[in-house]
Amino acid sequence: MGAAHHAEQVLRRLEWKVIKRLDGLLQGDYRTLLRGTGLDLADLREYQLHDDVRHIDWNVTARMQSPHVRVFTEDREMSAWFLLDLSPSIDFGSGELRKRNVSAEFVTVLARLLTRHGNRVGAMLYGSGVDTVIPTRSGRRHVLHLLHSMLDRAASTENGPTRLHELLASAGSLIKRRSTVFVVSDFISEPGWEKPLAQLAQRHEVVAVRVLDPLELELPDLGLLTLRDAETGEQLVVDTHDAGFRKRFARIAAQREAELREALVKSNVDALELSTDADLVDAIVRFVDMRKRRTQLSAGGMPAHLRRAA
Repeated sequence: MGAAHHAEQVLRRLEWKVIKRLDGLLQGDYRTLLRGTGLDLADLREYQLHDDVRHIDWNVTARMQSPHVRVFTEDREMSAWFLLDLSPSIDFGSGELRKRNVSAEFVTVLARLLTRHGNRVGAMLYGSGVDTVIPTRSGRRHVLHLLHSMLDRAASTENGPTRLHELLASAGSLIKRRSTVFVVSDFISEPGWEKPLAQLAQRHEVVAVRVLDPLELELPDLGLLTLRDAETGEQLVVDTHDAGFRKRFARIAAQREAELREALVKSNVDALELSTDADLVDAIVRFVDMRKRRTQLSAGGMPAHLRRAA
């Protein structure tokens, strides 16, 4: 009862402080969050200048010797899935909030916005493996169930690398109907997740929601610090007073950032970054604006690689 009451308190706070602000700022643009979903294949026809190149059917194109696109009809019932990385590194936070808090608040706000408009949401939870699947449903009670599943979850005590590719591959097998898929993770993982992410994006509209903490990008001058690797449990004492060490740390972090962003672009997914020290409302509004611009550019027939860079 205590945990359920806590989930209700969190949801009410988010409804009052976050969703109410979003209602005024987004002005009804909630469908942008599910762009490209709820579509059923209706027909095939020759490519025209204004068509989205992502709808080209390459098999038919090769057979007919001319570009053909898939034509879809829209289904009013739309679904979204949250693939939730809740591995040990998600419990890190250098300020008031941990990455897990940011992840839970984002998922709750998005789930409430979508279900409030009749859409369905589901989730797959990953700790040291995929251990929980919450089927898609609608309604406020379902959002509470999803939030409770995240809040009432004990922190993982198992040390070992995150295998994000397992979560993505499981989602590829489980999610049959075209959906919007939010991959909520810090992407601190074993290599090999890029290919299943790209495969997921071929079938679904995929959004990579990257959760991060400022301390992961740059170390302040705090003297001797004991750093613990959340994935392996290994501890290391470092001297942050050493300017050279701080520069090397920042350089390595920047390289990892560049590689991660490049991998997301190559996987053909939209990306949203959520920091533990940033405002959630601002992040969601920027994301919706970006998707609106992409949709407008797509309608104008701009090539995909230019749309991605816009």
